[in-house]
Amino acid sequence: MSEYYKNLASKIRDRFGHAVSDCHVAYGELTLVVDKVDLIDVATALRDEADFACEEVMDVCGVDYLDFGNGAWEGPRFAVAYQLISLKNNHRIRLKVFVDGEPPILDSVIGVWAGANWYEREAFDLYGIVFAGHPDLRRILTDYGFIGHPFRKDFPLSGNVEMRYDPEQQRVIYEPVSIELRINQPRTIPDDHRYANRHKDEGVVDG
Repeated sequence: MSEYYKNLASKIRDRFGHAVSDCHVAYGELTLVVDKVDLIDVATALRDEADFACEEVMDVCGVDYLDFGNGAWEGPRFAVAYQLISLKNNHRIRLKVFVDGEPPILDSVIGVWAGANWYEREAFDLYGIVFAGHPDLRRILTDYGFIGHPFRKDFPLSGNVEMRYDPEQQRVIYEPVSIELRINQPRTIPDDHRYANRHKDEGVVDG
């Protein structure tokens, strides 16, 4: 199968030329990277042309490269990965697009694959990636009043606000987070003869 994907990668490079900044096969999977301005043209060709025939998008997900490679990453902070499948040709293609800015903005592919609708809403909700042209871009997993995007790497573990029901106002209200942050230290068992004796009594052999 890897040989098949190598041939498919060669077809992609020949077909799209400079629009593809990277196209490689790793672990039996093919990934191509395109510039965001070429996304719709490339996506449409991947759907319509017989060599590719990717009729369906199986998933769309965001990626946050903040501090990637221990801070060595110098490219755009965000990427969007589209997992495509061709039932006709029995192959899969991963299409990746890098995007930066605040908010990061990328064209919606709903006009190419209608099934991307909810996936793009998830990426918007969790990463704050805006998909231009999406007909109903709103949160889908978090509450409408949620602050921030919880899959971003700089999102605080405790969140920004907490919510509770207020019996006087008879509604759910938001308040600043009240829990105290704590740092958990790993617990270690010292090299102590008491533990060694217990192991012997219980028939446990160290190492």
